[in-house]
Amino acid sequence: MVENSFSFWKNLGLAIVFFTITPVAIGASLFSLISLPPKPAETKPSMTGVRVFTSLPSDFPSISGLAYASDGRVEIIRQYLKEYRSPLWPYAETIVSYADQYKIDFRLTTAIAQQESNLCKTIPPGTFNCWGWGIHSQGTLGFSSFEEGIKTVTMGLATSYFNQGYDTPEKIMTKYAPASNGSWAEGVTQFLSEME
Repeated sequence: MVENSFSFWKNLGLAIVFFTITPVAIGASLFSLISLPPKPAETKPSMTGVRVFTSLPSDFPSISGLAYASDGRVEIIRQYLKEYRSPLWPYAETIVSYADQYKIDFRLTTAIAQQESNLCKTIPPGTFNCWGWGIHSQGTLGFSSFEEGIKTVTMGLATSYFNQGYDTPEKIMTKYAPASNGSWAEGVTQFLSEME
């Protein structure tokens, strides 16, 4: 019992000391924060010694060169033909040149060749006819070279199709591949979009 009363008085004493000293400590801290002048911010110590100043160079380093404009369309056709390992890839510039000359979309003859012959992989031997141009039940039109085929087909598309209002794959299909159920135009349109 004596131990219990001692423990009680010990705990009571500690509580009284705590609740007496704590407010005094908080009050003293607040007083010191309010009454003492603020400490100035630290400044860099000045360095003693010599300071050397130099002037900036009159010429700044630069890179110079000349840029030449190039027709990216040729590269689009070339890369597309190379990707499919077409024998037409060396003729990319020819394809774009004739398309410009006859004012048709530079991608169209390539898209038609992709639709008709998988870019010249399945053509009648020795015909150089990748476009199915003039191939029908009565015979097959052949060209002496790919270049002649490119020129003939591009000119034919311009004069017999574009100049007569057949200026979209859907319209061209009605004359070029009339037996198609729409897949010809869909294929050509897809191949055109692959070359954008």
